[in-house]
Amino acid sequence: MKKTITYLLNLGRTCLRSAEQMQASFRSCLLAALAVLGLNSACGQQHFEDTDVNGFAELVADTNVVVLDVRTASEFAEGHIENAINIDQGKEDFVETVKAQLPTEKTIAIYCRSGRRSANAAGKLADAGYKCVNLKGGIIAWKEADKPVVQ
Repeated sequence: MKKTITYLLNLGRTCLRSAEQMQASFRSCLLAALAVLGLNSACGQQHFEDTDVNGFAELVADTNVVVLDVRTASEFAEGHIENAINIDQGKEDFVETVKAQLPTEKTIAIYCRSGRRSANAAGKLADAGYKCVNLKGGIIAWKEADKPVVQ
């Protein structure tokens, strides 16, 4: 009986050590996973807003908002939102050109053809201190909603 009790106590201690080690390993893995997730979310964090066509239409009606078309000059010439300024986001000096032409204290309503390039540009400009709102779906969505375009 004494041997059985000693055996069970030793077994309990071993299990307890294993459980503590497993808990410590789990805690380390969990902290590492949280750190990676935190890093990924910080790297992928969006510093600008996205809005739909109706929200964008309200925004561009505000005279304190700058409308920025980041497509190429030839795309811009095919049709653009009224009062839009065209600065091609594909050019190397895009951010510098924007800084030279647009005030940081105004909201930038930004769009392109489908919303991809403007999202990229909005991220760059937000990093440079601008408040940007991107048109989801770009001018394609704008035209599909029968919103006005000028040439």
